Amino acid sequence: MMNVHRIKQDMCEIGRRIYNKGFAAANDGNITVRVSENEVLCTPTMQSKGFLKPEDIATIDMTGKQIAGSKPRSSEALLHLEIYQRRADIKSVVHCHPPHATAFAIAREPIPQCVLPEVEVFLGDVPITKYETPGGKAFAETILPFVDKTNIILLANHGTVSYGETVERAYWWTEILDAYCRMLILAKQLGRVEFFSEEKERELLDLKQRWGWSDPRNTEEYKDCDICANDIFRDSWKDSLIERKAFPAPPAMGPNANKAAAPVTGDQEALIQAITSRVMAELSKRS
Repeated sequence: MMNVHRIKQDMCEIGRRIYNKGFAAANDGNITVRVSENEVLCTPTMQSKGFLKPEDIATIDMTGKQIAGSKPRSSEALLHLEIYQRRADIKSVVHCHPPHATAFAIAREPIPQCVLPEVEVFLGDVPITKYETPGGKAFAETILPFVDKTNIILLANHGTVSYGETVERAYWWTEILDAYCRMLILAKQLGRVEFFSEEKERELLDLKQRWGWSDPRNTEEYKDCDICANDIFRDSWKDSLIERKAFPAPPAMGPNANKAAAPVTGDQEALIQAITSRVMAELSKRS
């Protein structure tokens, strides 16, 4: 039998972690755990997640209606319910505002791939949603194009939502992502980010498959994708106003990647020579 009181204690512990890590200022963030087909435990609104007690946790049904608890449930519970409705394997959802990851969501900068082994194995491609005002159904539905292919999503100009089979596992993905984003920002300050070779990235994807971690890049649907170019969610970039600005694109890696420059034809060579001669002539006039 499920120990609901223990689960509430676990939710309070994760609340303390996200607060102490600086992932949820003041009363930010929310945590849920699904405990039955129609019951979900939910943190209360307008209360710091760093100081929760089990008796603070509300219970809602799968429509968002509160059915137990003395404190009102989080206003963003609908986002969590959309995930539960789409993913029967998910039992917990954590939403918060980790600063380094959220910086990418604010800048609408895609998370670079093929840089850190742990991120390739545990996270893979991380999408960014379109922006919607938090709390309503339109906001909750922004995650729908992505929820089946990942366990963590960046919410544009807002924060992260991560999910898993336990509340601790759901939280892990957020902590991994924020640590990675911090490393990327620090590496950028040093001057550059180096990417894996295709050989080394495929070794990681093979390990991931053997260890039982799913990744769209290991499926038939994406067998021809560019494995380091955020191809899984690239089609969403235009609508979400996502563009590479801070970090360069990785080298092309995939069966259809154009890895070598096309050979220069005779006509192209003549054109290049003509342009070069014209530039040199103009420079000579100025000397």
